[in-house]
Amino acid sequence: MDAPRPRGVAGSTLRRAGFVIAAALLVALIVVLGWAIPPRAAIIATDRLGPESGEPVADYLARAQQSLAGTDAAGRWALLSFTDGVTAARIPEFSGGLRISEVDYHVAVDRVATPIIAIGVPAGEAAAVASVKSAAAQMESTDTFDARSTQVKNLVATRLRAGCACVVGVVLYGPPAELRTLAAQPGIRAVEALPADASAAVFAVSPLLPEQREAAVPGPDDGPVPAG
Repeated sequence: MDAPRPRGVAGSTLRRAGFVIAAALLVALIVVLGWAIPPRAAIIATDRLGPESGEPVADYLARAQQSLAGTDAAGRWALLSFTDGVTAARIPEFSGGLRISEVDYHVAVDRVATPIIAIGVPAGEAAAVASVKSAAAQMESTDTFDARSTQVKNLVATRLRAGCACVVGVVLYGPPAELRTLAAQPGIRAVEALPADASAAVFAVSPLLPEQREAAVPGPDDGPVPAG
């Protein structure tokens, strides 16, 4: 007569079998759900206003002009780039009464790299004019990592607080005909528009800087930082 199998061994075997079956069912469930509910495609924002990095300026200017072609009246987002920086107080002179959504600031310093500061604004020209205070505050709150970046931060904030002519770009919304009128104004270097179906706040912005004459490339960063 055979000796009876210990209950502990049988119970352990049954538990292992149960785990295997449960794991197999879980894998099957995941496969079924993955087939029935496919993953949502990632949203990739490909729209962009401004020159590509390294793009020849002449090519960008021609591309910007072409973007204003058409006779439809549908509004579209556009980037206005200036021939020379202007003060925030002068923004209404160039906006044509169109809705402004962003003001871009850049304090140009010879042979010193400084950031472009983008400030989103609500409707109304007064908000666009006042955005220079927000730009200065944003710069003042920026963390720095060495003595040079601290000097740059202080310099840029000081000049913005002083109302420098540092507005280099404005993002606004309007139909092609009105955008073409803006582009023809003295002091405006380029107006580039997105397609009419481009979504608000789902596009990149990189203004053409006044000092970029040949290509959209950063300048050298090997000069002394002025005290103010």
